[in-house]
Order: sequence, then C-alpha cells, then structure tokens
Amino acid sequence: MNACLTAQDKARIIMEALPFIRQFHGKTIVIKYGGHAMVDETLKRQFAQNVMLLKYVGINPVIVHGGGPQIKDMLAKLNIASEYRQGLRVTDEATMDVVEMVLVGKVNKQIVGLINLHGGKAVGLSGKDGQLLSARKLEMVLERKDAPPEIIDLGKVGEVTAVNNALIRSLQTEGFIPVIAPVGVDENGETYNINADSVAGAVAASLRAKRLMLLTDVAGVLDKDKKLVPSFTRLQAVQAIEDGTVQGGMIPKMKCCLEAVEHGVEKVQIIDGRVENSILLELFTDSGIGTQIVI
Repeated sequence: MNACLTAQDKARIIMEALPFIRQFHGKTIVIKYGGHAMVDETLKRQFAQNVMLLKYVGINPVIVHGGGPQIKDMLAKLNIASEYRQGLRVTDEATMDVVEMVLVGKVNKQIVGLINLHGGKAVGLSGKDGQLLSARKLEMVLERKDAPPEIIDLGKVGEVTAVNNALIRSLQTEGFIPVIAPVGVDENGETYNINADSVAGAVAASLRAKRLMLLTDVAGVLDKDKKLVPSFTRLQAVQAIEDGTVQGGMIPKMKCCLEAVEHGVEKVQIIDGRVENSILLELFTDSGIGTQIVI
C-alpha cells in the first residue's frame, strides 16, 4: 500500500497529524506495554520506533511493562505451578523470586536496549529504585451471592500506595525515557508483584499525564455481544464491571483506568497492541482504534 502513496499523499498524512502533535507537545503519555506486542519481533521494533517518534516531536513517554508470558514460561521451566484469581497471579515466595528475576533482570533490560537501539535514551527502573513504587499487600475480598464474602490471599501481590514522581520528572528533564518494571516495596523492605496495569494507572495519576494507553491483545473493551465499545464514561465503566460485561484480566485494566481519570488523567485508551503502529494510530488520527475511558 505504501508504494501506491504519492509524495503529496504522504505530506497530507503528516499534516493531518499536526493538530495532534501540537496538542500533545510537552505532555507526558504513560504507555503500558504488554501482550503480543512484547513477543512479536516486528511489533517490538515498531513499538520502539513509535516511542521514539513521540520523543522526537516533543512528547514525554513513560513506559510501564508487563511480562506475564515470560514469567509463565520461566515458572514452567522450574516446575512451579501458576494460579490466577480475578485476573491476578497468586504469588508465593518462590514465584516472587522468579517474577523479580524475569521482570527486572530480563524483560526490563530488553525493552531499554530496544529503545536505545532505535536512538533513544531509555533508563530501566523497578519500584525499588529510589523508592519509586511504595506498596502494601493487596487485600482481595470477593463478594458472593447468598454467601459470606470470600477473602482471597494472593500472597506477595501488592498495590501501589505512592509513586516517587520526582525521580521520573528528573529523568524526563534530562531527556531520558523511564521504563518501569511493576515491582514495589513496602516500608519493611518486602517486595511485591504488582499488576502492571495498576502500576501504569498509578504512575499516570501521579504525573497527571495527558494520556494513559494500555496495549492489550484484544480490540478494546467488548460488550456482551462481543462488539467493541469505543467509549465509556466513568459511570458506564463501573456498571460494566458490576454487571459482568467486563471479566477476567480486563477487570484490573478497567479499575486502573477509573483510578487514572479520577486523579487527573484526561483520557485513558485501551488499544490493540497487535495492530501495527497502534500507538500512532490512536494518538494522531481522528478515529482511534480501541476503547477510551473519560471522566
């Protein structure tokens, strides 16, 4: 298709992006990077290129990454079983060691290297660095019909209590791109595995980011007929969780979206990371490609 575009066509495409570039110039955009976009070589390269394009036009990207498939593979190699409750991984001591090793020691450094390979100045961080992510143990209570609530012990799964955004701001001032692994620490030095979507939401809220973008392996949020819902208000998003429209791993995504918009993020976008150049399509075109959540 690109071969069919004339020079004038290409110029028009660039000019159509100008209002969006102006809108986002100098703003912070938090991107949660995960799913198929992290394992497909073409999509990995395009992700790094998209991030660098944002940086070159004056936008400040902050990356928060997951690593579920990589953790699952390593756990399988070590014969450690995986268990999930409400879309969250149950994490005992042995699993926590693997999570930290994979997320901080491997995945984070791969992303940093990839961005730097394409001309960036990325810096890898975990929540332990500079007390970036303060955390506490996540208490999960599952409400049940005609039965007492079920208290679920997720082990060393945490939630963010504070974000040291001064560290992120200082890196941005020097032109660096922060790449954050979702591992936090509490006041006693205990390490916690934190859902990457929740970390992205907390980081975006702390920074009052212009946008929070969550890359997923689905087209966006689907209704009960499996059709894409292009937009939710806060109230509609809450209702979609309560009536069961949103299930499984999409629940923490929606909850982090709600937290972000309630704390000053203008708009949250859940987009299909399997689509080529999905970040650019969502930010620099009128139509967009996923689901947005607004206050």
